[in-house]
Amino acid sequence: MIPERALILSAGRGERLRPHTEERPKTMMPIGGRPLLEYHIVLLREHGIRELAVNLHHRPEAVIEYFGDGSHWGVSILYSLEDRLMGTAGAAKRIEGFLGAGRFVVVYGDNLFADDLGPMFEAHDRMGACTTVAVIEGPDPCSGGVAVVGPGWRVSRFIEKPRPDQVLSRLVNAGVYVMEPEVLGFVPGDRPSDFGRDVLPALIEAGQRVYAWKMRGYLSGIDTPELYQKAQRDLAAGWVSHPLVGAR
Repeated sequence: MIPERALILSAGRGERLRPHTEERPKTMMPIGGRPLLEYHIVLLREHGIRELAVNLHHRPEAVIEYFGDGSHWGVSILYSLEDRLMGTAGAAKRIEGFLGAGRFVVVYGDNLFADDLGPMFEAHDRMGACTTVAVIEGPDPCSGGVAVVGPGWRVSRFIEKPRPDQVLSRLVNAGVYVMEPEVLGFVPGDRPSDFGRDVLPALIEAGQRVYAWKMRGYLSGIDTPELYQKAQRDLAAGWVSHPLVGAR
């Protein structure tokens, strides 16, 4: 079953990309002449997901003025403005009324990614998962969340930004989740909360069915000037297979 709704996390300040992010959020940084956020919106739409939410904090007007209600892109967009940052899971909890109606997708908006998500949706169905986490084999597991998997790719442990002595796997969180609405019951409603640090470990400890799905497409963060330039070069070199590439 294809999820009907998605949350694109877009509230980060992009401190390491200053001064480029002083007047816009990180997800509005241009990649190949288009805002990074547009790549996420179009990819989700191409997978049949047309009801989107975008959480905002830093310079929200830059996003709202560009995308409006989303109709130009064939989607509808709900904006969730956060006076204080609520974390990745806290952002989802704030719009529980929107997301909690059925299966949903969460996308970390500060990555450039391109992949066929259809097999991920199918695997989620097949395994009867409450959460499926997209992962990649990362060269630096200490920089993100690490998934330790057992038979059938079921996640037995999830460690956010592990110390070197805690690196039990090289499968790193790729920043895309498929989730069932009951996941939101594991998110506190009165304080910030993070999926990697708080919610995924809690789900696993409670015996919930959390699975990993290995991405086969393209993924790159844009957190630093070096990574941002790399993403630009990769796109120009034709290494990013995305519906927006070549569309003008």
